[in-house]
Amino acid sequence: MKVIPSVSEGTGRGGRHSERAARPPSSLATLGMTVAAFAILALAESKRPLRRRVAPKGKRVANNFAMGAAAAAANALVARNLVQAPRRRSGVATRIAGVLLLDYSLWWWHRWNHRIPLLWTFHREHHLDSDLDVSTGIRFAPGEMALSAFFRAAQIEFLGVDEATVALWQRLLLVSILFHHSNVRLPERVDRALATIVVTPRMHGIHHSDRMEDTDSNFASLFTVWDWMHGTMRLDRPQEALTIGAPASEPPR
Repeated sequence: MKVIPSVSEGTGRGGRHSERAARPPSSLATLGMTVAAFAILALAESKRPLRRRVAPKGKRVANNFAMGAAAAAANALVARNLVQAPRRRSGVATRIAGVLLLDYSLWWWHRWNHRIPLLWTFHREHHLDSDLDVSTGIRFAPGEMALSAFFRAAQIEFLGVDEATVALWQRLLLVSILFHHSNVRLPERVDRALATIVVTPRMHGIHHSDRMEDTDSNFASLFTVWDWMHGTMRLDRPQEALTIGAPASEPPR
């Protein structure tokens, strides 16, 4: 899911201005981390590809970048007027709990995107990519990202998480999304070991199969415990047997 920038309102007449002035270093750090992760993964997947490409890379990647830019703009436009996480101190245990709750609620949002016809209409655009690589990690429809801004605001409101917790989770999530969409071939034993904790390229490749029984699995975006817990984990499909794409116009059951 796309990251939604958090901007606290502050207090008093100068609160909003001072909070906005304090945000750029954090935002620039997140942007820098994202660009670095993208570059490293793009290089790695060019050296050790997991799946054979089926479409011309240049045009496809350019289209993914265009979609990603439009989606980011839609997300930012909607998110700026929604509730933002407050700035306050929290202990380590509270922060860990907040990250886990944010990630678990995102698991449900992803699953709803595959269950609810309106949400699937937008999310299907992400699955229509004919190849799966790091650029797919930024390929989202503007409509999906606009709706996700409302969901992120609901997460913040109902979970009561603070700004630092949201920022930590979002940075971990960004790197995870780029990583598990990448076409990097890890040793199979390493991939399986990592999949006990976080989402991996092989695991998410199954989710991007054009077979409905594959797509209807592996909904995790960061921690895989939620798929293990709900019985939606699937690791038994070899990558060479997969055809990347969307299963159907109807949402998976």
